[in-house]
Amino acid sequence: MEPGAGDAGRRWAAEPDFWHRVAEQLGTALTVIDAAGRIVAANPAAELLLDRPAAAMRGADVHDLLHRGPDGGRIPRDQCPLLQALARGTAVRGDGDYYLRGDGALTAVSWSASPLTDDGSQRGIALLLTDIATDTAADRGARRERTAYTSALEDLTERLTLVAEITDVLGQTLETDEALARLGRLLVPRLADWAAVDLLTGSGQVHRVAVTGPAGRDTARGDWRGPLPKTGRAALSPLARVLNGGEPVLQKQDQRHEKEKEKEDKEQKQHREQDENGVGGGASLDAVHGDFLRTVGATSVLTVPMGAHRQVTGALTLVRTSPAHPFDAGDLEVVGDIGRRVGLVIDNARRYGRQRAVAEAMQRNLLAPLPRLGPLRLAARYQPAPAGSQVGGDWYDAFGLRDGALALVIGDVVGHDLTAAAGMAQLHGVLRSLAWDRTEPPGAVIDRLDDAMQAVTTVSMATLVLARVEGPRTGPWTLRWTSAGHPPPLLLTPDGGARYLEAGQGLLLGARLGSGGHRPDATVALPPGSTLLLYTDGLVEVPGSDLDTGLGRLRRNALALVHEPLDTLCDEVLARRPPGSTDDIALLALRLPAP
Repeated sequence: MEPGAGDAGRRWAAEPDFWHRVAEQLGTALTVIDAAGRIVAANPAAELLLDRPAAAMRGADVHDLLHRGPDGGRIPRDQCPLLQALARGTAVRGDGDYYLRGDGALTAVSWSASPLTDDGSQRGIALLLTDIATDTAADRGARRERTAYTSALEDLTERLTLVAEITDVLGQTLETDEALARLGRLLVPRLADWAAVDLLTGSGQVHRVAVTGPAGRDTARGDWRGPLPKTGRAALSPLARVLNGGEPVLQKQDQRHEKEKEKEDKEQKQHREQDENGVGGGASLDAVHGDFLRTVGATSVLTVPMGAHRQVTGALTLVRTSPAHPFDAGDLEVVGDIGRRVGLVIDNARRYGRQRAVAEAMQRNLLAPLPRLGPLRLAARYQPAPAGSQVGGDWYDAFGLRDGALALVIGDVVGHDLTAAAGMAQLHGVLRSLAWDRTEPPGAVIDRLDDAMQAVTTVSMATLVLARVEGPRTGPWTLRWTSAGHPPPLLLTPDGGARYLEAGQGLLLGARLGSGGHRPDATVALPPGSTLLLYTDGLVEVPGSDLDTGLGRLRRNALALVHEPLDTLCDEVLARRPPGSTDDIALLALRLPAP
C-alpha cells in the first residue's frame, strides 16, 4: 500500500454519505424496513431484482407488497417469518420464499434480516435478498455451507456470551442465595426450561436450594426445595454420580438405565407401603430426583458438578421438555464450564461468610459492655455494613470516671476492614486510659490523644465525640463535650424539642496543624427526661442523598420515638433508615430520669 493510502481510506470512510454509496454500489439487493414493517429505502440491486423503483416501494408495507405463496396468493401476516423477526428484534434467514415483482411475476428468493437499533431501541431491519433462480448448484451448495457455518458461529457466540454474562453477574455478589437465584433467571428460558441447584452441606446432606421454571409455573413447591436424601456410592442417577465427583452427564429420559428405573419404582413402592403401615423411612435421592424430572416433563437433561472434582460443592441440573430440541454435546460443554464457575462463586461465598462471621464477632467483642450508673439509662447498637468485610472502625463506649462523671464516646476510624477494626481497638484503649488518668475537660483529653495517636496506634485518621455527663446522682446533669470532626449529638427533650449540638467542633484526629492548638469544649444543661443520641455517619449518610437530608430524617424519626423505651428507640431508628447505606453504624443513647 502506498504511503498515506490508509489515511485516505479512513477519511473516505468518515465522509457523511459513505454508507449510502456502499449500499448504492452493493451487488446484493438491500432494503431497509422500519419498525412498522414499511419499506424506507431500497438500493439499485433491489430495484432490479423486484422490478420496482425505490420511490414506488418507499412507504409500502413489505409483506403486503411483496410476500406471496408459491401460487401467487397472499400469505396471512401471522405466518410471515420476516414480520415475526421484526416483532422480536432478532436476526433471521429464509430460503425459498416468493416475492411479487413489479411485472407481476414471482421470484423465489433467499433472504437474511438483521435488526437495526439506535441507543438500545429497535428502529427496523436491514433485508438482504438473493434470487434463487439465478443460483447454480455450486452457488446453492456454497450458500448452504455458509449458512451452516454462520449458524454455528452465532450459536457459539450466544453460548460464550451466556457464560460471560453469568460470570459477570455472579461476580457481583458474595451472597450464595442471591447468586443462585440470579443463575436460574439467566439459564431459564435462554438455555433450558427448568433448572435445579443442589448443594452439599457440611453434614454430608444434599439440599435443593433453587428451582427455576418457565414463567407462570409454580417453582416454590415445598417438595422440590429443601433437604434431599443422602447420596450413596451405590446410587445410579446422574445427580448422585455427579455429587460423588463424577463427570457431567447428558441424558435423554427415554434412554435411562433400566436398572435405575426399576430401582426408583421399587423404592417408591416400599415408601408408599411404609407410609401406609406407619413405618419410618424415605425414598432415595435417585427416586426423589427422578420424580422431579417426570413431574416437569423432562425429555433431555444435563447434570454437571459445581466446582472441580476434588472440591464439588453441588450439582446443576438443566431440563428441556421439548423432544424436538434436546441438549447436545456443545450444551454439555458450556454448562460444564458454567458449573465450574458457579462452584467457585459458591466456594468464595462460603469462605466470605466464615470470614464475615469471625470478623463481626471480633468487632462486637471489642465493644465494651455498658455500665449501670444510678438512674441514668444507656443503650447501644452496632450494625455491620451490608457489604464488604462487614466490619469497620465504628465504635461506642461508656464508662465511669474517677471523679464520678460518666464518659460517653462515639468514634469512627477511617477504613472499612479488619485493619480499621484493629485501629479502633487501639484508639479505644488509649482513650480510656487518658480519660481516666486525670480530671480535665474533654477537649484537653482529645488533645493528648491526638499527640499520642501516631506513636502508640496504627490509626492515621479518625473522628469522635467525647462527652462527660456531670452532676450529682439525683441531678441536675450537665453535658460537656468536644467533637473531632464527628457528626453532632442529637438532644431530644420531653416537650418535643430536638436539636443538634453543633458547638465544640474541632479538627478530626490526625489532622492537627502543628502544636499549641487547643480543642474547643461546649456545655449544655440536660433537662430531666431528655434523651441524647451519639451516632456514626452511617446512620445519616446514604449514597445519592446529602447530609442535611439525612440529619433531618434522623431528627424526625427520633422525635417520633422519644417516649418509647430506649431500646425500642434504638431499634426503630436503625430500622427506619433508608436502604442503600454501605457503611457500618454505631449508636449510643443516654436517657435521663423524668422528674
